[in-house]
Parts: sequence; C-alpha cells; structure tokens
Amino acid sequence: MKRITICLLTTMAMLMAGAQQTRYVISFTDKASNPYSLNHPEIYLSARAIDRRARYGIGIDSTDLPVTPRYIDSIRMAGSVSILNVSKWLNSVSIQTTDAAALTKINSFPFVRAVTGAGTRMNTAIQRQDKFAIETDSSNARLQKEARMMADFYNYGASFGQLHIHNGEFLHNIGLRGQSMLIGMLDGGFQNYLSVKALDSARKNGQILGTWDFVARDTSVNEDDAHGMECLSVILANIPGQFVGSAPKSAFYLFRTEDATTEYPIEEHNWVCGAERVDSIGGDLLSTSLGYTTFDPPFAAASHTYAEMNGNTTMAAIGADLAAKKGIIVVVSAGNEGTSSWHYISTPADADSVLSVGAVSDSGAVASFSSYGPSSDLQIKPDVASVGERAVVQFPNNSIGTNNGTSFAAPNIAGLAACLWQGFREFNNMRIINALRKSGSIASTPDNRIGYGIPDMKKAVMQLVKEFSSASASVANCKVNLAWSSKDMNAMQYEIERMLPGESGFTTIAKINGSGSLFSNHNYEYDDGLNDAVPPGAITYRIRQSIDTSVAARLADYIDTVVVSWDKTCLPGADNVVLQPNPARADLGVKITTVEAIQNLRIRIYNGKGQLVADLKKSKGIGTTFFTIPIRHLASGKYYVSVFTSEKRIATRELIKL
Repeated sequence: MKRITICLLTTMAMLMAGAQQTRYVISFTDKASNPYSLNHPEIYLSARAIDRRARYGIGIDSTDLPVTPRYIDSIRMAGSVSILNVSKWLNSVSIQTTDAAALTKINSFPFVRAVTGAGTRMNTAIQRQDKFAIETDSSNARLQKEARMMADFYNYGASFGQLHIHNGEFLHNIGLRGQSMLIGMLDGGFQNYLSVKALDSARKNGQILGTWDFVARDTSVNEDDAHGMECLSVILANIPGQFVGSAPKSAFYLFRTEDATTEYPIEEHNWVCGAERVDSIGGDLLSTSLGYTTFDPPFAAASHTYAEMNGNTTMAAIGADLAAKKGIIVVVSAGNEGTSSWHYISTPADADSVLSVGAVSDSGAVASFSSYGPSSDLQIKPDVASVGERAVVQFPNNSIGTNNGTSFAAPNIAGLAACLWQGFREFNNMRIINALRKSGSIASTPDNRIGYGIPDMKKAVMQLVKEFSSASASVANCKVNLAWSSKDMNAMQYEIERMLPGESGFTTIAKINGSGSLFSNHNYEYDDGLNDAVPPGAITYRIRQSIDTSVAARLADYIDTVVVSWDKTCLPGADNVVLQPNPARADLGVKITTVEAIQNLRIRIYNGKGQLVADLKKSKGIGTTFFTIPIRHLASGKYYVSVFTSEKRIATRELIKL
C-alpha cells in the first residue's frame, strides 16, 4: 500500500532547493471573476452528480465551482509551464516546469496563495522499492480447496471465505449484486485489466465505463502497475466455482492517481483530483487502497507526522471528507504499518467521514501488518475490517492466487457497501456507513485494530429495514386494519403479534410471506376481526420481520409497534346504548333504544379490575327508555357499563366516575 505525506513549502528558497524539482502545486486565494454559476451546475456536474445532491438534500456550493479559468491561463502563460491537474476542491493546480523565472512570476500574482514543491522530474524519479511489496504473496495454496457447491446465487469457489465472513452471499441471494451502482477506484494502475479472466464478464457487459491517468495525462491505465487491477478483481471478479467478487454487477471508472515508483506530494494532489472526478461523473462510491505517510527525497522533510493524522490536515483527508460531503461513500484501506515504526493508519484513512478498513484473515484473526488506530484526534480507526490476509485476487499473468494487505480488505467492503446501498437508496452515504459500523462483530466495544469489527450484511440489512419500515392501524366495522411498508422478498416473512386489554404478553395471530423475487419496497395490510369477547381498551400490535432466506436460524426483529383504542362501538346494537352524563358524579343516565320490548333487561357495572359492582334488573317497551342509576357510592375511576337481554350482551360502554 502506498504511503505519502504533504507539507506545504511556501518560500521561494525552499522551492528552488532541489535541482530536480519540476512539479509544483499552485494554490489560489479565491474563485473571483468565475464565469461559472451555482445556478447552472449542469455545465460542470453530470446529471447523475446533480441527482445525488438533490436526492440527499446536498447543496451546491463554491467548492463545486471550477477554478477560475483566467487564473489557470495566467499560470500557463507565465513562462515554460505545463498544467498537469486542476483541483476545484483545493482551488489549486499542479504544474510542471524548470523555468525559475516563471515560478517567480507566478509567486507574484495577487491571486496566488502559495507555491509548493510537489515532485521531481517524472523521468528521473528515484526508483524506490515497490510500494506494494508487503502485499505480494502469489501462493495458490488456498485455491486448492474444493469449489463450494451450494444453493447461493453464485458459486464462489475459493473466494467464498472472504464473502461469507460478512454474510455477503446474503446480499447476492436477495438480488443485491451491485446493479446500477457506480464506483470510482483510485490506484497506481490497472495492468492487464483488459485481458485478465476474472474481469471477462465485466468487460463483456460494459461495466468499466471509463479511465483516466492523472499521472501520465492520458486515458490508458492498462499498462501501469497491477495493484489497482488486483483490488478491482476483489469487487468485479466473476469466475463461477473459482472467484466471485463482492459486487460483480457494479459499474466502474478507473483512475490512476499514483506513480508506483515514487512517493511525492504531487500524488496526494492527484488523489484529490481523482476524487473530484468520481463526484463529477456521478459516482456513488469511491474505493481506494492508497495511503500517505512519508515522502522520498528531496521531500522527506515534508513527510506527515502522526499528529497530522487527525482527519482535517492533509490534502487527501480534506479531499476525502469533501467527497463524503458530496454524498459519496469513501472506502479507504487503513494501511500496512502494523509492524513498522510508523505503526498507525495513513491518510486519508484518518478522514472523519470515510470508512477505513483494517485487515483480518477469513477466520477473523487480525493481520499483524494491519495499521493501528486511533487517528491522532482519537477517532475510532480503522472503522471496520475485512479479509486482507491471503485474500483471493486476480494477478496480471492471468493466474488466480492470494495476496496480503489492507488494499484488498477495502475493496471487499466497498463492493458489499455498494450492494447494501443498492437496496436502500432512500438513505444517504453516512446512514449506510453507520449501519455497517453497527453490524460490526465488536460494535459495542470497538478497538484500535478492527474498529467496530467485521460487518455482518444480514445485521446491516436488518438495521436499515427497521429504519425504513413504518406501520399504522385503524378501527372500522369491528376490525383493526393494520398497514405497513417494508423491504423484503418472497423468501422473507412477517409475524403479526397482538396484546389485548388485560393481557400481559403478545400472541402471534398471523404469518405473512414477503413478495417478489428481488429485495425491494412492498406495502401490506392485515385485518384483525374483533368481537364482544374482546374487552374495551388499548390493543397493541407489533410486526416482526424475518429477513433470512432460509428457515433455519432466521434473523428477525420488530420493525414497528402500533396501538389502537377499542371501545366496541362497532358491535351490533352499540349505537343503541348511550350514557348520559359521562363523566358522571352522583347519578348515571342510561338511554337504551330497541325495536322490541324486553322483559329481562339487565344493566351491570364493572370496575377497572373486571369486578361486578352493580347488577340491575329492568324491563322496557319498544323504542327508547331512560334509566337513572345512583352511583354516588362508587369510588372515582373508570368503570364499564354492560347491557344484556336474556344473558346476551347488547353493548358495553366506558364510564368515568367523578
């Protein structure tokens, strides 16, 4: 995994200190005289990016505006200067030049805030040890296991373990496989992504929508470092019986922001530019297995310190949090520094609003190399963990093997997050991240190695179902109409539980199956018929939803509870008995209307405990008769007045005694 840190060098003396320095970041003071308008974002944001903002109530602000064009033109015309990349979020440009006079002129512009050395000449870069060397492990030992044959939608083969540790196959089984989700990946290259077998399906189905190389400034990323392709395979692979990724139906943009042979501040600036591109094209998620701590000479003095891992200082952390602010789920590998002198997470894994991912084996054991948290401002980092020790990946030589690193844990989580969000598009990025955290294996006691733990996709779905679902109830025609909305499919089930007045527990009164072959929104109704055996009072209903697709050991929880008031007014003859006055203090009037004469009429009064406190025998003729009953002797409180004929109840009314 890559490590770099940025420290701004603001004096010309420092700028000119290294003879090979040829790349700089120019930061501007403002976006004055900008021809772009916040009222017309369609000029600089895709329709999909605008839709994301509208869906989640995200305002378009000054960070969305492009850098003022005349500032860029002035930099370009200052001398022998090439514009490399432009960052609207940082309000800056990166340039390449060896023209000292041009740098002096640029530094004098009133709209220039700072000129910062960021990299040496590209073709004379120091050839350092492979930044991703710690992750190299081409062993095929794990792949000798017999392919798993089961009833899951996919036959995962050797990659089953890295999905199953999260119950990831559950998402795929209910139809959430990444369809319609757009992921941007930032890395050091995607060597042979156009030919390796694990990506055959993705290429055939047109799931790789575009590429850009922010280092070489062209569209080709197929010939560069293989690290990004290996990370990509963790999500997109689809070789039945051998290797299936965590979101094999998702779509991708592949951006190279990293020069695998160097470690310079310019690459961190490239990273932010790549994150901006993911936003502008309308990406839903950003997956990156890059991190920054220390720089190569002549930029060693600009290396980050652990104190800067506070989520708010580095260029990468600022960019990552801005991506999250725009509504993107940002998934970042935590780093492979667990056994090194650095020890801690790298940036942008420290960013406040990203989902940083540590590494475990597929048995859940923490990988020794996985970087430690917390961030320097004591955020819980990493947030979660996934399989990064002996993770199944595609290699550029077209073999399938295993590799080590948080680099592979991060895309595994990114793919699962995409599938989860696919099922709950009503919720914004931070609610999805929160559900993943809450579903972690140690969510109640997070630590500094795996954060909230290993996320469980079943638990995350259950959490979001509970947040989404709603129920209501109404009484009409002697029945309670229970209505609710939730998300489900036909293999799932609901149980309706009821507690009547006077009861101390719930009884299951109905079981209702879900609908449809794919997980989606559905509305339901259930009618509970009542009769005069049900005493008046509050009736409580609760709905328990099982989300498992298998009967054994179903995961279920209560999604809502509703209460209705039952007063028996809907029963036959109920409108023919009226208490006047009610509440009453001394005498109670009972008006009874019948269509025939009644010789054996009885009026009984019960207290709130159901005890009989008065029993009067009366008779009446056809029509309406008014009876007066003394109640002065009764204690204040709630009573029930029931009218019978030949031991058949006509009606019951609630009485309040003052």
